Amino acid sequence: MEFVLSELCQQVMAARGAERPVYIQGGGTKRFYGENLGPDPIPGTAVLDMSGYAGIVSYEPSELVMTVRAGTLLSDVEAALDEQNQMLAFEPPRFGPTSTIGGCVASGLSGPRRMAAGSVRDFVLGAKLLDSSGVVLSFGGEVMKNVAGYDISRLLAGSMGIFGAMIEVSLKVVPKPFQEKTFRLELDQDQALDLFGTWRGLPIPISATAWVAEPGQAGVLYARVSGSAPAVTSAAERIGGDTLPDAEAQSFWSSLRDQTHSFFQHRPLWRLAVPPQTPALNLGPTLIEWNGGLRWVSEVESAAGLRDTIAQQGGHATLYRYEHKPHDTPVFHPLSPGLKNISLRLKQELDPTGIFNPKRLFPDF
Repeated sequence: MEFVLSELCQQVMAARGAERPVYIQGGGTKRFYGENLGPDPIPGTAVLDMSGYAGIVSYEPSELVMTVRAGTLLSDVEAALDEQNQMLAFEPPRFGPTSTIGGCVASGLSGPRRMAAGSVRDFVLGAKLLDSSGVVLSFGGEVMKNVAGYDISRLLAGSMGIFGAMIEVSLKVVPKPFQEKTFRLELDQDQALDLFGTWRGLPIPISATAWVAEPGQAGVLYARVSGSAPAVTSAAERIGGDTLPDAEAQSFWSSLRDQTHSFFQHRPLWRLAVPPQTPALNLGPTLIEWNGGLRWVSEVESAAGLRDTIAQQGGHATLYRYEHKPHDTPVFHPLSPGLKNISLRLKQELDPTGIFNPKRLFPDF
């Protein structure tokens, strides 16, 4: 692997010398996400293929920590964890068999369990970054409290590779729950949101929720509880509804996690992160996750109007999937001036020549 890393360093230094942009690639399953990259390959650019830099560096089940190279397949990571009855708590989407752990962290996407467990960045303990001069920088470590100053390793989560090529990451992992059950209730959107609010104030071990309705259909709420057998039994009495067979429940949550559910075929598809108590947005067909904190919608007349509405609620809106994007509509919600200034300064420090993934996160980055 040292030879592979040396090759990656050489490629970055050569691209910097030639003043060529460098686009970082792993399994290619998240190419759709972010600003449109254009044709593949992109003319006049260098592609830094991380898929060859793979493998588990260390794994200590008793310490709940795993360190892996960025090109390691997500399926390999989960297979190793499964042998120890452990898992990635944030349930990253598995967009295909070539999904890599580096792409999971760089995209910052989390699955249904995020509402209870936390986001990707909450589980990043440390990382190694290949900067634009071909030097490997190390941030963080393999324990929860190890940082003085800025926690750069966690800032890499969701950065879309604009700061450099992540070559290694240390993640906190968790044991699998003793038991899980999923309950199904037929409710409209307002009823579901009210119930979410009630559940947030109760000691119920809910690990995932979802509400979905298409035109002409009754809304359906799904709630998954995870924990000890007594806790799950007690939760069942409070939640009510029908209990889904385990296989059906697993299939449903996998369809949300991996975004194979039919709702994700809508185009354009907007991803709205809002405070959970936000009332119904009345934007047509809607899929709600995270106890109300994540809303997926499609029927949007004005991107600017939507973003103003969501910002007033204290959230942000991402144009998640699209076929044709208006030139004046960025994919990600525009940053506030203060956050934008901090991000640009960090970009300047880690990638002063601006070669890594230009315009991938924002058109002016």
